Amino acid sequence: MTQLAHEITETYRLPEALLEQLLTPALVIFPANVRHNVRAMIDACGSPDRWRPHLKTTKSPVIWQELLDAGIRQFKCATTREAALMLRLLADNGIAGADLLIAYPLIGPAVRRASQLAAQFETSRLSVLCEDAALAAALPGELGVFVDVNPHMNRTGVPLEEVERIIEIAAAAGGRFRGVHFYDGHIRDREPATRRARAEALYGQLLELRIAIISAGAAVPEVITSGTMTFEAALEFDPLSGLEGTAHRISPGTVVFSDWMTEQARLATGLRPAALLLSRVISRPTGAMATCDAGSKSIAAEAGDPCARVLDYPHLTALKPSEEHLPMAVELDRGASPSLGEALLLVPRHICPTVNLAERAVLVEDGEVAGVIEIAGRGHELIVEDAE
Repeated sequence: MTQLAHEITETYRLPEALLEQLLTPALVIFPANVRHNVRAMIDACGSPDRWRPHLKTTKSPVIWQELLDAGIRQFKCATTREAALMLRLLADNGIAGADLLIAYPLIGPAVRRASQLAAQFETSRLSVLCEDAALAAALPGELGVFVDVNPHMNRTGVPLEEVERIIEIAAAAGGRFRGVHFYDGHIRDREPATRRARAEALYGQLLELRIAIISAGAAVPEVITSGTMTFEAALEFDPLSGLEGTAHRISPGTVVFSDWMTEQARLATGLRPAALLLSRVISRPTGAMATCDAGSKSIAAEAGDPCARVLDYPHLTALKPSEEHLPMAVELDRGASPSLGEALLLVPRHICPTVNLAERAVLVEDGEVAGVIEIAGRGHELIVEDAE
């Protein structure tokens, strides 16, 4: 009979009937921990209104329903597929006035698709990012506009120092200008104090930019900052609180599921891993090695090695994965090697792309299977059909 490794906490107990049937690798989601994490985030924020969670992590309307049930009404996403699914979910819930930002530079047909979604789901507000004044002026009128500001991450956006260019974009957007998107995801220092100091220096510049935009004649309804590594610094930076005429929101999404990187960040918010990968030992090529069936096609490998930690097996260290294999080094002086066929729960280093690799996931609550869900938001839409 397949057994889980040793005695793990009750939260992660899997029913024997499931272990007898479930093919691995398999994504397993623990809704109780999802709800715990959502509550912890709202407590940290002080209210649901200060959190604009990024949907790219969870990619499932079933999980997004937990956010809606908690009173959250503003979100951001990365793809038009995620946008379409969330807008449909909001409509099915009869929720009007919700707010969704596609936090990705849309070009070409993607702009047309966003416009279609805004027209189809008129009871919600849909916005896009922009870093070009001409594009801001040409965007369809039903779309709101956030200027994407580059806080030295150098991935997208207008450099923070190019204030006149940012003001020009805000002016080109006119009444559709929604505010500033300021993602400081490059601040990833392990020490919280170092992250905080770097983030606060940038937030000071952001506030100066806000004043400059307002002085040029445009209102700034919202500033969006902070992913998982810096949201605590943003929430505790007093000048961002209580801005007159401007809402400040943080936008981490990983926090809903958490992952190993989140654990290593030593956040004070008290998050728990809520989505893990179930894998089985398929080979023991040496006495000090064990290989499981979770390769790079099932667990994200782009964030570096080790790509995961093994729940309840601290003496196993994941090595570089191949497509279908994850070899592990076993510290035999600290514990026994797992047996052939043994089931292991892996906490991914980076949960967001790990979720995207799964077609479906099993929900487990109170040691019982609560359902199987589609990861409906994975991947991208392909073709935009013109409306007749």
